[in-house]
Amino acid sequence: MAKKSVSCKIGPSILNSDLSCLADESQRLVDSGADYLHLDVMDGHFVPNMTFWTSCSKMFEEQNKRAFFESHMMVSNPEKWIEPMADSSVNQYTFHIEPCEDVPSVCRKVREAGMQVGLAIKPKTPVEAVEQYIDLADLILVMTVEPGFGGQKFMNDMMPKVKWLRKNYPNLNLKSRRRRP
Repeated sequence: MAKKSVSCKIGPSILNSDLSCLADESQRLVDSGADYLHLDVMDGHFVPNMTFWTSCSKMFEEQNKRAFFESHMMVSNPEKWIEPMADSSVNQYTFHIEPCEDVPSVCRKVREAGMQVGLAIKPKTPVEAVEQYIDLADLILVMTVEPGFGGQKFMNDMMPKVKWLRKNYPNLNLKSRRRRP
């Protein structure tokens, strides 16, 4: 039996970038071969830290001409941030299902705002919790660290979740990443 080819995408986080030269650092990542840029957005409620906010939006808007931006929304109210991120020219809005009361509604609003949908789960969340929403998503993000802090040790015990998703949904996350017009 021939082995199936899986296309991998590389999307480095710009969490630890120097904000004073974020545009230059983002461009360097794209020039180095990054397929997209991953923005970690934290509200200080869902996770204890705070990061990128919409005041960075003009930089994202300018960089979006050259790069695909995925926002990883580690926030308590993901629906609150849809329009600001869409206005910031973010291409994909990835939010956690854990704090969300109505995942299908948020997915619909994200699509209506012109962004692709990503769903994220924390390490303690069973992978089956996201299964009912897979048809609504372009990407499933399995966290391999507890959200909220950079520099943590990779959690190898999350790999069975990835294997389960790849086995049961082989075409998941293989959709092309398009930049917004």
